[in-house]
Amino acid sequence: MSVTSDSETFDDIRGVVLDLDGTVYRGEGAIPGAAEAVAALRERGISVCFCSNNPTKTPAEYVDRLAGMGIDADESAVLPASTVTRDYLRDSHPGEPTYLLGSDSLADYLRESGQRLVDDPRAASVFVASWDERFDYGDMRDALAGIDDDTAFLGTDPDRTIPAAEGFVPGSGAIIGAVARTVGREPDRVLGKPAPETAEDALARLGVPAERCLVVGDRLDTDLRMGADHGMATALVLTGVSTRADAAGSAVDPDAVLDSLADLPALLD
Repeated sequence: MSVTSDSETFDDIRGVVLDLDGTVYRGEGAIPGAAEAVAALRERGISVCFCSNNPTKTPAEYVDRLAGMGIDADESAVLPASTVTRDYLRDSHPGEPTYLLGSDSLADYLRESGQRLVDDPRAASVFVASWDERFDYGDMRDALAGIDDDTAFLGTDPDRTIPAAEGFVPGSGAIIGAVARTVGREPDRVLGKPAPETAEDALARLGVPAERCLVVGDRLDTDLRMGADHGMATALVLTGVSTRADAAGSAVDPDAVLDSLADLPALLD
């Protein structure tokens, strides 16, 4: 384990925003010691919010997945990009015809919340781009047909890649980038981490002020960027995307670098 010299940073942590992919698990397997680390946080009276940029799963699905890894969680303590996107649409574009380039699971989740999804991109005033393993040339044609200067163009999250058991696979950010290049326009909003909507929701769920909160994740540009931007302490784990060398050259300077989540309890002792 490697940590910064300023141990006072971690003296009064009462809440932890904990990434999932690449931090608690990778692919289908839990990171060794992850369940024990979460249990140790709770034994110390530290609140935990599980926060993922994966837009394809609901909080209930995450609760089941974590339970299979020996980690108990309540839906209120799980904040995926699907929920951030749902809430943003509900608050900013209620009832508006919305075209989703994304997974069937996200479509079902948005419909259940009352969002009006349409099959014809030309009929939409909101275009949402997200992860979809079926993404192809036809989707780029749909984007050209559906996105004009008056269309709200949204992305669920910026993750260009996703850590998997076999290495890395393309994420939402790759698809959002392809759509942006196709239509010649950047999204109006990209949600998920490090967007302020995600930070504010995570802090509200924890009930902890930012200065007493720690963000733990494997990505400098999303997990740790969110923490740094909102006055939270940050810890990088080396079980996912970013490396120690990446941290040394990054504009985001982690308060700690850990080999894995298993080292977190010792950091807070």
